[in-house]
Amino acid sequence: MTTRHVTRIAPAVPTSDGAGVRLNRALGTAVIGAVDPFLMLDEFHSDNASDYIAGFPAHPHRGFETVTIMLDGSMEHRDSAGNRGLLGPGSVQWMTAGRGIIHSEMPRQENGLMRGFQLWVNLPATHKMAEPRYQDLPGDAIPTVNHGDGEVRVIAGSLGDTSGPVAEIVTRPILFDIRLDGDGEMTLPLPEAHNAFVYVYEGTATVGGHDVDRGHLAVLDHGATLHLGATGTSTRVLLAAGAPIGEPIARYGPFVMNTQAEIMQAIRDYQTGSFA
Repeated sequence: MTTRHVTRIAPAVPTSDGAGVRLNRALGTAVIGAVDPFLMLDEFHSDNASDYIAGFPAHPHRGFETVTIMLDGSMEHRDSAGNRGLLGPGSVQWMTAGRGIIHSEMPRQENGLMRGFQLWVNLPATHKMAEPRYQDLPGDAIPTVNHGDGEVRVIAGSLGDTSGPVAEIVTRPILFDIRLDGDGEMTLPLPEAHNAFVYVYEGTATVGGHDVDRGHLAVLDHGATLHLGATGTSTRVLLAAGAPIGEPIARYGPFVMNTQAEIMQAIRDYQTGSFA
């Protein structure tokens, strides 16, 4: 079986989004713009309330999916269709925006640690105008598998006989939250044709033979397996893999379509109140 190696490594870039939430953008930067079908990865990590308290007030989305992974803290979700949910430690929300939704994500804490990720996943043209839907998963709904010298939280995809609870996603994603202790190692199977990346958020990892520091994203080439290792300290990484879409991308803020004409239509629909 072919083993995956690293093709690019880049540090996350400090930025802000929403109403001034401070975060680090690892994917969707000038260095690594996208890894088809993945468009953006943001990490938020602060115990200073002023970095996150303003949150993400109501804003629209069309044409892609947002994945919110909470490690610590609490965030409330509300949308224009009347849906409401609370994301707590360990929980995940996979939102398929489809034809359009207006939603907000606001902290439900006034102090303490807020830590997690938001990942943007593209949709193919055939699914961009689908009905919006959510998969809200509490932490205890996400299985943890002992694998190699560590643990894997299986959010989407499968590892051995264990499948993640995220289902019916067109890009057939693999999304694993992985922990390795000390000098631990593990080898993971991956669909050979999927595009994939690894983001290191604790410690330093060996990814396909390359050392990747905390706060850096490593893009992988293709292959059927990936070898990961820790370098003496507790290490945690996020692994994402998905079937590439291979279509043109037209993007404007919270809208991701295939053509500029579709972007203009999304703007008009939002301005005229045609979103859900």
